[in-house]
Amino acid sequence: MAQGQTRESVKMALDTLRANKLRSGLTILGIVIGVTTVIAISSIINGLNNRVSDFVSSLGSNVIWVFHLPVIGVRPTTEQLTRKKLTIDDVYALRQLPHVLAADGGYQHVKPMFRVGDVSVKYNGKKVASTILQGSTAEIGEVTDLTLSAGRLFTDDEDQRAAHVVVIGHDTAEELFGAEPPIGKEVAVETGLYTVIGVLDKRKQPFGGGKNPNDNMIYFPLGTFHNLHPEDKDMWVSVKYDDPKNKALVQEEIRELLRIRRKVKVQAEDNFEIFGPDSLTKLWGQLTGGLVIFMIAVSSVGLMVGGVGVMNIMLVSVTERTREIGIRKAIGATRRTILTQFTMEAVTLCAVGGVFGVLVGAVITWIVYFLPIGLPATLSTLWVSIGFGVSCAIGLLFGIYPAWKAANLDPIEALRYE
Repeated sequence: MAQGQTRESVKMALDTLRANKLRSGLTILGIVIGVTTVIAISSIINGLNNRVSDFVSSLGSNVIWVFHLPVIGVRPTTEQLTRKKLTIDDVYALRQLPHVLAADGGYQHVKPMFRVGDVSVKYNGKKVASTILQGSTAEIGEVTDLTLSAGRLFTDDEDQRAAHVVVIGHDTAEELFGAEPPIGKEVAVETGLYTVIGVLDKRKQPFGGGKNPNDNMIYFPLGTFHNLHPEDKDMWVSVKYDDPKNKALVQEEIRELLRIRRKVKVQAEDNFEIFGPDSLTKLWGQLTGGLVIFMIAVSSVGLMVGGVGVMNIMLVSVTERTREIGIRKAIGATRRTILTQFTMEAVTLCAVGGVFGVLVGAVITWIVYFLPIGLPATLSTLWVSIGFGVSCAIGLLFGIYPAWKAANLDPIEALRYE
């Protein structure tokens, strides 16, 4: 019985939509805009979250970073800027810790302001500008999970004797050599010639399309880099440990070791920073939290406007159908039947708006995904369900008063209505 009434109510609501297409379309426009906003923004956020997650994974599994300054989401203080730098001896000491599998210390030569490449690399008349130079130990491959498309990484022996060998990034190799095999060729970097012994595969990046600056890099053995740029002394230390469950233990061991080596007093705070890829994830979560609030605010306005529109059209519908309601009550329709009918009509109106909102949001997601900027938009099943569910809830919330008004009409007065 109840299912039959529900089907009849939905059918009548759809009939109303078809009979008043323009009015119904304008009525549910706010619902469509609100749901579209939810789907579009949530799809972009979801895609960016997936991209950031992949990027963090590419930085290496079970990795802890150590630097003399805080670098994620914090502006360094004057005291922090004057801290003693980490050294290669600190890296050697960290390698002796029981749960540490590998440790790498490295320098980068970049423009200080924007952290982008500041050097041009040349080969046979071709030149690649804005290349990032990095010096690292032979353990960089194990710590950061670098993937080679050709050749090999440098060895400890090449590091110790400052050999003129380099590993180049994917884009650097592509622009300098094209289809020509780069292994064994010599590239000119500033005042020296260096033999290419390896080429890295394309790196993942967190945002958008285009070229990744990390694919335009040249990796030197640490000793070689120091001879080329002895002025760069901000060492970044990466430590790989054995098991995720030992993370807290390894962090504490690193802290104790460095406090002893850097002669930090017992009551004094650490004069170095320990963090990991999860710090990037937390920072990104804080940034996307603002976007989610913005999405909720914008979509709420659209949904509330749509809800008011639905209430308005339902009140008009009750007025137009007063005599019909009187006839139905006269032949036995109960207040509950009338209440259910008009409530379901309001919910159906909003549900149709929700469906159109989801479809428009999906189209926008598809367009954004294939734009030249390559923004990683991914449709979220969760937010599709939330958007559609909220649109139906809006119909229930704003349709209950018109339905109550219709259910409480006096049948005699309703029959007299012209």
